[in-house]
Amino acid sequence: MKTSDNRNNDECDISHREFTEIREELCEDKNPIRTDLTLVSWEKPSSRVQKYILILFLIGLIYQLTWFMSNSEHLIWRRGLILHPRNTIKLFADSTALVPLLNVFQVYQPVIVAQIKNYKTDSAVSSHRGTDREINVSQNCQVRLMEYSFGNSYGKPFVADYTPPSCNFNHVIMNFTATSQGRQFDRLAIMYLGDIEVWRTSTAEPTRTGIYFEYTKDMSAYLSLWKSPQKLLFDLGNLVDEKYTGLINTTLTVTFSKTSSITEHASQIIPVSSRKSSLNTSSVFQLPLDKATNTVTIPRSVKRAIFSVSACGQGDEEFWWSNVLQSHTQTFSKRNLTLFGYSPFREVQVLIDDKLAGVHWPFPVIFTGGIIPGLWHPIVGIDTYDLREHEIDITPWLGVLSDGSPHKFEIRVVGIQDHNNLNATLSEFVGSNWLVTGKIFLWLDAEETAITTGNPPEIRITDPMIRISSSLSQNAMGQNETLDYTVNVTRSLSISSTINTAQGSRQVSWVQDISTTNYGQFEAQGDFQITGQSTTGVDKSFGDVNYKMDYSYPLWTSTYGTSNELGDFVIKAEISRGLAIKVEGTSVFPSGIEPFFQDLDDSQTYGDYPVSRLETIQNCTGYYSSSQSAEESVSYGDTAQEFNFLGSRHGPQLLELYHRNVGATNGTLTYDQERILGREIDLSSVSALEKDINMVIYSENHRKRLGRFQSV
Repeated sequence: MKTSDNRNNDECDISHREFTEIREELCEDKNPIRTDLTLVSWEKPSSRVQKYILILFLIGLIYQLTWFMSNSEHLIWRRGLILHPRNTIKLFADSTALVPLLNVFQVYQPVIVAQIKNYKTDSAVSSHRGTDREINVSQNCQVRLMEYSFGNSYGKPFVADYTPPSCNFNHVIMNFTATSQGRQFDRLAIMYLGDIEVWRTSTAEPTRTGIYFEYTKDMSAYLSLWKSPQKLLFDLGNLVDEKYTGLINTTLTVTFSKTSSITEHASQIIPVSSRKSSLNTSSVFQLPLDKATNTVTIPRSVKRAIFSVSACGQGDEEFWWSNVLQSHTQTFSKRNLTLFGYSPFREVQVLIDDKLAGVHWPFPVIFTGGIIPGLWHPIVGIDTYDLREHEIDITPWLGVLSDGSPHKFEIRVVGIQDHNNLNATLSEFVGSNWLVTGKIFLWLDAEETAITTGNPPEIRITDPMIRISSSLSQNAMGQNETLDYTVNVTRSLSISSTINTAQGSRQVSWVQDISTTNYGQFEAQGDFQITGQSTTGVDKSFGDVNYKMDYSYPLWTSTYGTSNELGDFVIKAEISRGLAIKVEGTSVFPSGIEPFFQDLDDSQTYGDYPVSRLETIQNCTGYYSSSQSAEESVSYGDTAQEFNFLGSRHGPQLLELYHRNVGATNGTLTYDQERILGREIDLSSVSALEKDINMVIYSENHRKRLGRFQSV
């Protein structure tokens, strides 16, 4: 991940306040933190006055500490960090002052934890790495899976043994918290249960005074895994040395509960990964270095099957969406500037027995070190803490897959290969590197002896329609000055079959229609770049279980960078981006509306054909400079985001479930408005997990006033 160190260019104005006051804004000094600062110059008082001052100071100190401890429900002192779940801005303790940790957050809809207040917590987990740890859970329904500090952890994931709790549960909520201080890149992390990836996230870049970040996720889709013992691996590769000093201190807690939901989760989940958990290492494929292939034999009684793929670009492919056509990578070579190629188009393909079963056109995630690091404090980019997976219905293949024989599953990532701006086709590979895994969710027939049969699927797929164009202009010296290019791609596929299960014969199908338009422009011999991209798609499943997802993600970026012979450089950037997803019917993963429409006291479900719609936009302007001679970096910016989440139990009329409109300048929130179930609510002083707990109470108090959603 391409990252840079963050600095705030504002001077740190330390005012005379009581030392326990939590400041509204985080002030970050550009220079190393000093502990010998003298705030006020004054003459030495008499010894008697000194005694009075000392007594008053001690009384004030005792009062402050007493107040602080009495208002603390749970304090964790670890590596000098005080983590308090009732404050989104935490505290860092050193020898001279209490400095606030900056809460760096992703905007997303709440994940409500029903009745969590009745649960106990089991935190008997060793944080020593190198040997497996046993996670012991007795009657408790909440367990701390991990408490670990990632230092030099490349190739050294956290490893532990998980044992299911003894309580009855059908709902699993995971909460991840982390703190870091110093200088560090953003880092990608992948969580596995055995060889199966269950969560992909990335970290925020720390500051000198420290940051705190948190994410809560519904993990009920993996219920069959949580029901049996597993090896837990959390792979977060970090590097700590005299320059990059930021440890990443993490805690991972899972809450198990019983709800009245009758959602039918997958009976079995099969990995498509490098399957290296037995070696206590990551099971991710790295493309194009690896061949992402598994041979799998599935049970013969499967009635529904979904393939889920997780993929993101790293290294040369982190900013794949800003790449140029392969024939233009050397456009500005006279300036020793080589551009990344294979076009700004990427397609993740899923193949079964070497035949295309479905595709995924990835969302352009921008990590917290991306483009301008100062943009992503305290608001990170869309999906930064939870990189979405994409599901492909492979139920039409069950007539073939249920024959008791092994079948090959493969994941590929392709771009566009062109020849002098002509004959554009899909490339066989792309740059380095893409991290990919997959998994197969299987729903089994109630009759164990049932055998699913059917004919091979009818596959209607044509090559994608690719249209490219480009133009160059030169300056008076005969050197390339500007480059303009467009890349437009459309793709349609349809796969259908008739399968026979214990419930009878039925027609099933999987349909995808996707299109993307891309525009790129370079000026000033590559110093100035504009990228515009818009992707839209519709995925549909038909059969016993119907599913439809409409999605679109526009992106526009403008960057201007200059550098000198000393290696100093400056970047200015503007970003406008969005994400819209509408899900109808039954998805493998929770859509997010389930807790809003799930009655907490009775057995009513949230609907027979639920609909959800997520819409969010981000607008950013930022600046970054790095001086090699002065060995310092400065980054700041403005970021604004609006987020809307709507849903319905059944029918087209959607109810606003959650809304947030938030903005920040130079690392400080300037406004933050939040609505839940159409009503203003102020939960800004609590953590994300506790916000979810309070949401339960809030939802209960207002459920009757909303007519139990009868307007939907």
